[in-house]
Parts: sequence; structure tokens; C-alpha cells
Amino acid sequence: MDSSLEFPEMMDTHQVARYLRVKERKVYELLKDRRIPCTRVTGKWLFPKTEIDAWLKRNSASGSGSPRTGPVAMVVSGSHDPLLEWCLREVGGGLAMLPGSSADGLARLAAGEAAVAGLHLLDPESGVYNIPQVKHALADRNVVLIEWAWRRQGLVVAAGNPLAIDSVADLARTKARVVLRQDGAGSRVLFERLLAEAGLSFDAILTASVPVRSETDVGLAILDGSADAGLAVASVANSLRLGFVPLQKERFDLAIDRHAYFEPPVQTLLAFTRTPEFAARAEALGGYDISGIGSIRWNAP
Repeated sequence: MDSSLEFPEMMDTHQVARYLRVKERKVYELLKDRRIPCTRVTGKWLFPKTEIDAWLKRNSASGSGSPRTGPVAMVVSGSHDPLLEWCLREVGGGLAMLPGSSADGLARLAAGEAAVAGLHLLDPESGVYNIPQVKHALADRNVVLIEWAWRRQGLVVAAGNPLAIDSVADLARTKARVVLRQDGAGSRVLFERLLAEAGLSFDAILTASVPVRSETDVGLAILDGSADAGLAVASVANSLRLGFVPLQKERFDLAIDRHAYFEPPVQTLLAFTRTPEFAARAEALGGYDISGIGSIRWNAP
């Protein structure tokens, strides 16, 4: 049988399990931990064969602990952004998505396991977004930091805001069940700072189940009734028809390996951001200011 038919460029879960010679359960474990290159299209996980091959090669090589010097995997890692996720689906399979946290994205970019990392980390001392963290974590990598968008962050609540939550302090007053993001996520860092500014500790609030790994998952936890509130971007509340309490405007940036920046998959993504379709989608999602998209915020020396 032609291997291109048996194992196409975009493999499904069953095909990638056979390709890796593991059980499908193992594939789902890798998905859960975000340890395998993948993308999601209309609710279905797909696995780019070229990225799986690169992933296998990286994992079979003996580790020396030193930074990678070869070509990076064409993977978008780091923090989740609904607009970025939509764009990656629209432009095709050139870039696989491996969402996690901002801290995870920095680590993967530093290790050469990703070409792009999405970040929204505020440095409390300087009040600057992302640049201090990139300088520290990616000192040995040749990267460029570009602006993606300014986003409106706030508390996503049930439709109609039945608990009348207007601030972080109200989370304790109303005994709201709060869904958290995972450690290292920019939203988690911001939420901890907002709690401190309100004079609250984690002991003062009720948390719902386990931390979730994406902005959309925050909204879904509120939609299904397992939580009353959570910090996420306005576009999540708008798309799920939930309530929203605005708290903060933040800058979401993309840290990109400089060599990967000039490769067709990244250039295709950036070109798509200059189309009317992209602008219309950002407006429809709500809570985005894309006027500075593509602006270089920092260049590695």
C-alpha cells in the first residue's frame, strides 16, 4: 500500500497511533499533556506528519542540555488566544498548534520545540508586557517579538451576571466558584496579581474543579455550570453568550524564532492578518485592538 495513503500528511488519532506504533490511549495521554504536535479542525484532532517526524527525531536524540541549533519545529506553542487559533485553522496545516501556558511557550521556544510562542506576561516591576520575560528566557535564542493584539481581560460570568459580580473582591463576597488557569499561564499570573491588589488570598475564594488549559475552557466551565466565574478574554464571553466584567487591557505578543519567521508557514499566517477577513473576525469576536499587529516589540541582539 502507498504509505502516503496509509499515513497522509494530516493524520487522525487512529492513524498517528498506528504510525507511532502505540495504543490510541497513549496518543490521548500525549494530547492531554500537550506533548505532541497537533491541530484541531472542527473538533477533530489532526497530526501533521512532517511535525510528527520532527518530534520523533528530537525525542530519539540524546539530550545534552544545551540549546538546539538545528531547524525548529513549525509549531505554535504558548498561551491560547481565540483569534490566533482561528487564524491557524484558516491558513491550513503549515503550523501545528500546541497550546499551553506562556511559560510553557517560552520553554518550548528556548528548546527549539516550537517556532512561535504566544505570550501575555506583565512584568510587575517595569509594567512592560513580555519583553523582560523573553530577554531572560530566550537569551540564547535568535528571536523576534511582535505584537499580536491588545486584548480585554476580565471576569467571565453566567449570562445576565446572576451573582452581580462587578470586581475581583465580589468573588469572595458572593462565594462564587472560580475556575482557574494552570500555573504559568498569563491569565493565572494576572489573576493572582488582581487578588493581591484586592487584598485577597486564594483561601478567600472557592475554586472549581481543576485548572483549565485555555481561555475557551474557562468559558465552557461557566457555560456548563461547573463554575460561576473565571478570568478570560472578552471574545470568550462574546462567543459563548456569557456575561463579562472588564478588568484589564493586556498585550498579547508572538515570540518567533528568527529563521522560522521567514519560512512560508509563518509568513502565510502574518499575511493573513492583513486581510479584510481577519479584521472582520477580530471585530466579531470582540475585545481586540489589532491596530498594532505585526509591530516589532523586541529584536534579539
